[in-house]
Amino acid sequence: MVTRKNPSAIKTTDPRLRGTSIAQTAEYTHQTARSLIRPEVGVQPRFKKRKPPAKYQYDASLAPELQWDGQNPARERGEALIAEIDAASKTLATSDNSARSALLARIEVAIRELKALSKPFLNWTGKAERLSFEVPTLPMFIHERLSTQAILDSVKGYKISGQLGFDFHGHPDRDLAEQLLKSYEHPNGWFNRIILGDSLVVMNSLVHYEHLAGQVQMIYLDPPYGVKFGSNFQPFVRKRDVTHNDDEDMTREPEMVKAYRDTWELGLHSYLTYLRDRLLLARELLADTGSIFVQISDENLHHVREVMDEVFGTDNCCGIIPFSKTSSTATTLLGEGFDYLLWYAKSLERVKYRQLYLPKIEATFKSYKYLVNPNTLEVHTLTHSMRDDPSTIPTGYKIARLSFAVSQEAGKPESRFYTFNRVKYDCGANRHWKTTNPIGLDRLAAAKRLIGLGSQLNYVRYLDDFPVTPLTNAWTDTGSAGYSNADPKLYVVQTDVNVIQRCLLMTTEPGDLVLDPTCGSGTSAYVAEQWGRRWITIDTSRVPLALARQRLLTATFNYHELKSPSQGPAGGFVYKMKRNQKGEHIGGIVPHVTLKSIANDEPPEVEILVDRPEKLSSITRVTGPFLFEATIPTAQGFDEESANTGEKQEEADAAFIDRMVGVLQASPVLHLGGGKTVTFSQVRRPARTLWLSAEAMRPSNGMTDALEAADAANGGLPLSTGDAVAIVFGPAHGVVTRRQVEEAWGEAQLPGRGYKHLYVIGFAIEPEARQRIDDYYSRLGLPVTYVQATPDVLMGDLLKNMRSSQIFSVCGQPDVDVRTTDAPDEDAIPGETYWEVQLRGLDVFDPSTDRIESRKGLDVPAWFLDTDYNSLVFRTRQAFFPRTAAWDNLKRSLKAEFDDSVWEHLAGDTSTPFIAGDNKQIAVKVIDDRGNELMVVRELKDRKA
Repeated sequence: MVTRKNPSAIKTTDPRLRGTSIAQTAEYTHQTARSLIRPEVGVQPRFKKRKPPAKYQYDASLAPELQWDGQNPARERGEALIAEIDAASKTLATSDNSARSALLARIEVAIRELKALSKPFLNWTGKAERLSFEVPTLPMFIHERLSTQAILDSVKGYKISGQLGFDFHGHPDRDLAEQLLKSYEHPNGWFNRIILGDSLVVMNSLVHYEHLAGQVQMIYLDPPYGVKFGSNFQPFVRKRDVTHNDDEDMTREPEMVKAYRDTWELGLHSYLTYLRDRLLLARELLADTGSIFVQISDENLHHVREVMDEVFGTDNCCGIIPFSKTSSTATTLLGEGFDYLLWYAKSLERVKYRQLYLPKIEATFKSYKYLVNPNTLEVHTLTHSMRDDPSTIPTGYKIARLSFAVSQEAGKPESRFYTFNRVKYDCGANRHWKTTNPIGLDRLAAAKRLIGLGSQLNYVRYLDDFPVTPLTNAWTDTGSAGYSNADPKLYVVQTDVNVIQRCLLMTTEPGDLVLDPTCGSGTSAYVAEQWGRRWITIDTSRVPLALARQRLLTATFNYHELKSPSQGPAGGFVYKMKRNQKGEHIGGIVPHVTLKSIANDEPPEVEILVDRPEKLSSITRVTGPFLFEATIPTAQGFDEESANTGEKQEEADAAFIDRMVGVLQASPVLHLGGGKTVTFSQVRRPARTLWLSAEAMRPSNGMTDALEAADAANGGLPLSTGDAVAIVFGPAHGVVTRRQVEEAWGEAQLPGRGYKHLYVIGFAIEPEARQRIDDYYSRLGLPVTYVQATPDVLMGDLLKNMRSSQIFSVCGQPDVDVRTTDAPDEDAIPGETYWEVQLRGLDVFDPSTDRIESRKGLDVPAWFLDTDYNSLVFRTRQAFFPRTAAWDNLKRSLKAEFDDSVWEHLAGDTSTPFIAGDNKQIAVKVIDDRGNELMVVRELKDRKA
């Protein structure tokens, strides 16, 4: 529903405006939809509601090779089915009606299964041996709660954070006990979701934790095309140019690595396995009326269709849609100007479908060859120049076609002859008039819809009798036309909005749920938000999610009038029949005038154009509240009810550490940014340790470059032992905790160890643990560095080794200044202390020199501020995109409402003034160029700048 201050007022920003015109902002919320409460990331270490891995089974009757000779279970099953059909058919004649129905049903089932056995299908290496697979069942934790409306409210400096309705529209703060007890058990309001995680794991979690099986109306899957890694991902937030086979452009994140043939152990065979598994989970989530669209290029179109035939069934294929790409791919032969959509239904008999229409364009409708004056019925031929420029058509004439009024089918007319304008017309022997009776012809004549040409009587059909034409499966009008200043291209393989929009409008209604397992730049979420659908979008890479978050937070949309505001979009949109001054239909309801309706004196039928709901031009709609979540599983060793306890847990931990040591030995380079690296040697497990995972040697400070050059000249063998360092790995399925850091740091300093540095390597880290690391290296003895590991190191043997891959990278830490500031000139609250935060820069600790290097706060893609951080979840109150035009759409729409200084703040490194909330602390989150999220927490201590 529309967020409201009271039942009669749409929620707007502050009414005290600088100008006279009121620019309103509003958002859609899905008030009637429900989802289960999910825990916030702050409770992650204590969350104990675990579930075992889910096992999915493929149809074992699909033999790898269908042979009727030799050892093959398909032959045995086929012969059994034939015998069953034979036995049932022999008893049909002697059975009563009820028994006959049961026997016929048995025969039908057996025949269907027999036909399935005999169908050809795609086979690949490893398919026969993998008739089932397991997926970890992991909970999802909320990391951020975001709302554009909340950000706009927050920059009003006179308001108090705690009084702004920051429950984010029905999602209030919940204490630790409530989250641990009620999560995944009690319903809550619906919030759209961006989820970080492997699509297979996330979809499995949606099925088993949230019971969303059968509730998704549309899935849009844009998987890697399986050709070149540079063709379908973007490694940096600000870099859209990706070069194939350039390792510098290859960040080894799971979806990227598993997606492209160059990094697959079995090439296309592994790719098809990857895709089939995800399609099976997608089928589980689809509603019975639902559809899935898979976007693919022509190179693997045939293979992917065969896989989809196997998973969804050939009978549920709705069609193939070729659509024009942004640009043609050059080849030595014909250029490749199209990609393809494979459209399948969960059930073709029940699929939801809404016909879409395109405006009729004079130049494309060649059968309309005439100009007719509707009053005088004067006829002229439509010239080519008039088609090219309709403005040259004489006033009073309409484009028309003339159709013979006689049916070519044999029949006996009530009257063979009809007189029109004193001319007698004959329908001919064994023919009949299309109206079947003279009364219909009289009505057509009265409506001036008959014209006689020679001996032939013709109907007059005008182009605007039905001003639109049904959309077909060839979409030649997509491509670059889908991008605009309001929604520019951000991502290297960003799909045209029009493509996803058509899929969504054809197969969903407002309020339906849309899922995109491959987020990319977030086009599916953007389109779903635009048209009032609920959405979930997933990606393993942080870069596309960072871009999608920016795109959604700063987007503006038309406000489509709601039929039932209390129900929100689920109640539907308002459609009206309207014409402009030229008489052209511009509304969402258009008449479909037919000769039948005129002849029978019936009102014309109408068609609803679902892409033309009524718009309220006085309202600027922004993205509704949404969540950023991740499948960071619970930390190992904290759950007494875990299936892996005691010796099993110790074995699992030891195996993981061995795996990580092996990865570090194979890829011993830490990347610091700016081309700087630290290279380990002699990586091994340490002796007699409780918390440390490994030890290694690194070059001594100041000798890094010289030693690396000497190592290279010596075939990679270390020429100097350098400094001894200690290493601790965070858990395979969890976060680095504060206790783990403290214990490892203490053990690394024991007498006789001699370590010069401690490296904490993890996939995620608690904010408190990260803060403690910063305190250690800045104030105490042994330096500590947190190193981010990319999750694909858990992929095992599928991963190939690439020497320059950035498996391990040192992440920076935001350097912020929190200070009191003067109260705003207007609307200040007397006696209140106002604060502001400045992002000075991003500090990166260089372990090769034990020095901190900084980059300026204006040189980051994005940073966010929570002015009342509760230590459980980050709530974005202010969002900053330095040196970009991200906020320009809202700036133009709300020019009368905000000073230019507000937008300068939101594109800079300094927040707008705010008042401390109940928690008396703030959090700053910075997004770096690789999409990594770097967060720092600061208390608000009352002191002057």
